[in-house]
Amino acid sequence: MTASLRALLDGLVDYAGLFPPAGQSMGEAVAEYAAHRAGAHGWMLGRFVVPASRLGEFADAAAGVLPVGGDAWSLSVLLGPDLERNVAAAVAFNASHRGARCDAAEAKAVNADDVDSVARAAGSSGLTVYVEIPVHEDPAPLIERIAQHRLRAKIRTGGVTADAFPPPQDVVRFLAACIRAGVAFKATAGLHHPLRGAYRLTYDAASPTETMYGFLNVFLAAALLRDGGSEEDAQRLLVENEATSLTFDAHGAEWRGRRFLSPRLAQLRSRVAVSFGSCSFREPVHDLSALGLL
Repeated sequence: MTASLRALLDGLVDYAGLFPPAGQSMGEAVAEYAAHRAGAHGWMLGRFVVPASRLGEFADAAAGVLPVGGDAWSLSVLLGPDLERNVAAAVAFNASHRGARCDAAEAKAVNADDVDSVARAAGSSGLTVYVEIPVHEDPAPLIERIAQHRLRAKIRTGGVTADAFPPPQDVVRFLAACIRAGVAFKATAGLHHPLRGAYRLTYDAASPTETMYGFLNVFLAAALLRDGGSEEDAQRLLVENEATSLTFDAHGAEWRGRRFLSPRLAQLRSRVAVSFGSCSFREPVHDLSALGLL
């Protein structure tokens, strides 16, 4: 594996095994996350995603597997409608538990007032907060509001139904608006695979297929925009499905003549395009291996 790919993938996948289409029990999700952390590709793992309302259940399920004296698990808590109560639950968890720490939170907003409410609830909690916003209309005003509160943005890039996948122009518009506003973001859903292609919506053998974005497409499109590329080129990269169009070496990545140097990729991940949530970790690893990248 090359240094440039390592820079792009390090800590990229926030594990969301509790959520569809995997829909694991808490015990199953905790056990799988622990196994992946200990595996050869554990360096690709980010946070464990858990609803704030289920932190007690998480603590019980993870009691026997959390590290003692080592690197604590990082948790991203999903905030429900009762924002203040959920934030308080995360703060209380951090005060009373070792081996795992809530260091990020995710909430939803459909308008500026919602963003303000999330900011008020988070207050001085110390949580890094991602605000999921709709992208079917220009998200720039909401992203600017997110920037005012020094929060981060979140985009839903798919789901278990065909209508959950936003069109490429909407995804690129979101990425461009985040970059202009200096807002870091994460993505979630529909990004189990490295490259764009047609995949089953669920793990049911009878599930219909849908064209899904690849996580390499999304994160490299963000890199292209951050480096001054056009939205038109970013859309072309976003829908790229030819594996041979992407190459990685010790010094950087390349897509059809566009070069992304390794230090810039590392900076992208820390300051711009932070992670994506996936209910599967096996699929990204399997597909990257099949492409000869791992």
